[in-house]
Amino acid sequence: MRGYFGIGVFHAKKEVNIGTLMRSAYCFGASFVFTVGRRYRPQAGDTVGCIRSVPCYHYDNMDSLVNHVPIGCRIVGVELAEGARELGRYAHLDRCVYLLGAEDHGIPAKELALCHEIIVIPGTSQCLNVAAAGSIVMFDRQRHFSTRPGVRKRAA
Repeated sequence: MRGYFGIGVFHAKKEVNIGTLMRSAYCFGASFVFTVGRRYRPQAGDTVGCIRSVPCYHYDNMDSLVNHVPIGCRIVGVELAEGARELGRYAHLDRCVYLLGAEDHGIPAKELALCHEIIVIPGTSQCLNVAAAGSIVMFDRQRHFSTRPGVRKRAA
């Protein structure tokens, strides 16, 4: 697959969700995982030791994330927000990071404004578990790139 992607959580509520997200990231080929505002500590959700294969970065705040994403990489917020594009109709970027909000407060408006694009998982009028939402996004990304052979994908 061309390009790369990372996936992370803004102020994760529970560490077990980061471990489960890491396991899904490993399975779906993420280049890295990250947290914003809360450090990750290895725990039971990472049952296959993904931390050995998928780097996990920590950013103290959103400004730190914005200043450290790779050149040409876009930040895609995953949030229940007005104007967000539906995931099933979204053309995934070659190079991006997906930013998920914690289950209890999502991504605050100030931080959401720093995202280049915002997507929503259709049919979710209430919040999903953050690890489940991340898995759905990564599955859709994999489906997007694997079902369109020979079609040039949208670049960032």
